[in-house]
Order: sequence, then C-alpha cells, then structure tokens
Amino acid sequence: MTKTNLTRLAAWTLTPLASAGLVLAAPAIAQSASALSMVQAHLKATSTMTADFVQTDRNGQRLSGRLILKRPGKIRFQYQKGVPMLIVGDGSRLTVIDYEVRQVQSWPVKNSPLGALLDPDRDLAKYARMLPTGNKDVLSVEVKDPDRPEYGTITMVFVRDGSAPAGLRLRGWVALDSQNNRTRIDLSNQRFNVAVADSAFRWTDPRTSRRGR
Repeated sequence: MTKTNLTRLAAWTLTPLASAGLVLAAPAIAQSASALSMVQAHLKATSTMTADFVQTDRNGQRLSGRLILKRPGKIRFQYQKGVPMLIVGDGSRLTVIDYEVRQVQSWPVKNSPLGALLDPDRDLAKYARMLPTGNKDVLSVEVKDPDRPEYGTITMVFVRDGSAPAGLRLRGWVALDSQNNRTRIDLSNQRFNVAVADSAFRWTDPRTSRRGR
C-alpha cells in the first residue's frame, strides 16, 4: 500500500467532511426518541473505552490497530506495525502524524465527525436521527450538525449488551466524504471505563525528533 493511500485512509478521521445524503425511511418518532435517549445515556456513562479496530475504505483496503478513547475529546488510533501513521485527539485537537514524511496536520475536535463521539454532553436530539436497522437489538444513529454540514456525517452503530454502559456497546461507525468515499470502522474486544492515563494521548513530533513513535 502506498504512502498516499495510507494518508487518505487515516486522514478521514479528522478532515471536515461534506454531508452525503442517504435515502432512508422515516423512523417512528416515539421509538426514535427512546433509542436516541439510550445512545445519549451510553455516551454519558462511558468515560473510557479500549478496543481493537479494523478500518476499511470504499476500495476494500483494510488497516487494523488499537483504539483508546477517553472522554471528553481524547482518542488514539494506533495503527498496525508497519503503518507509519498515528491519529491522536488530546482533548481539544485531533492530529494526524505521518512519521514517514514527518508531516503533522491538526483540526479542532469539534470540527470533526468524531466530535459527536467524543463529547458526551452534546445534545444528540439537536443534530442526530435514528436510522432503521431491521433488528431490534441494533441501533444506528446518523449524526451531523445542520448548521455546519461541512463538519461531516458519521453513522454510529450500537448493539444491545446488558454488560455495557447503559445497555449498549459501540460496534463501529461509518463516515462519508464529499466524494461519497465511504470509510468504515469495526470494533472488537471493547472494554469500558477502564483506567486510561492521559499520557496515552501524547505523541512524538517527527518534525523535531528523529526517534519515531
């Protein structure tokens, strides 16, 4: 896989995306409100999460790695060995680090599709809607800011799990960019509310150091 492809695969996570429309049936209002409340409760009840992830782009190219999340605003995508990329959210900004070419790009967390996942205090009712799944044990929520469509669209998928916070487990999400490029994240081995040190969200700047990650 070329460096250009690696950069494109990784950078979707924080580059502001243009909204991509989906044709979907309108959910029942009462059921939608109840399900959205469950999702909000899960986000508020989850202070940390660790998981393995598999990232797949529209061409079927896949990368794997380890995800560490700590709300509010902190996240780390540690890619598989041999992938010289790192994505870190430090609480205020999301940063893509390319260690191969010593390049760093950064955006405010709130301008990223991941902002909805990382801020448990956001009122989902203002910018999210439940999507039909055909399975009562699977909840899908599409999130976008109607006032800031350039920030993008993320669709998070949860499964009912009595052992997870508020009875839901985040299974993954899908992001769409302005060219209708679809990137999917699948999670496994999730652990919730475990101890996570803030040092997990530090990174070495390749522009000032030759030591790598």
